[in-house]
Amino acid sequence: MTKEQRSRNMSRIRSSMTGFEQKIFKKLKNKRIYFQTHYTRVIGKPDIALPRSRKAVFLHSDFWHGWRLPSWENVLPNEFWINKLRQNRKRDRKVIRKLRQMGWDVFVLWEHSYKKDPDGSIDKIINFLKSDSL
Repeated sequence: MTKEQRSRNMSRIRSSMTGFEQKIFKKLKNKRIYFQTHYTRVIGKPDIALPRSRKAVFLHSDFWHGWRLPSWENVLPNEFWINKLRQNRKRDRKVIRKLRQMGWDVFVLWEHSYKKDPDGSIDKIINFLKSDSL
């Protein structure tokens, strides 16, 4: 694959409003759960936020957030990707820690968990958003 082809492919990958996010947003809206998406007034831009109650939900895709990174390292094409995913994981931990220090409750839903049990995952998000705290 040429540099131009790779660049074109990578430019088509979205960082927000992915299919995974769209499915969850739609199901929550159908259940009349109201929230803000990609809330920019706080570090990390949570995918789902309730600013008044300081609740943040992050929807982590398995690849980009490095869920199985140690076992994937041998299949990634080069060191760039290994370092990229390691940095993503490090950033995620830092963002979650800072939000909690700022008094926010944080919930992370992984893509594989949603695929395994979509309805249960939606229920977990709803319970988190409606709870007093974790």
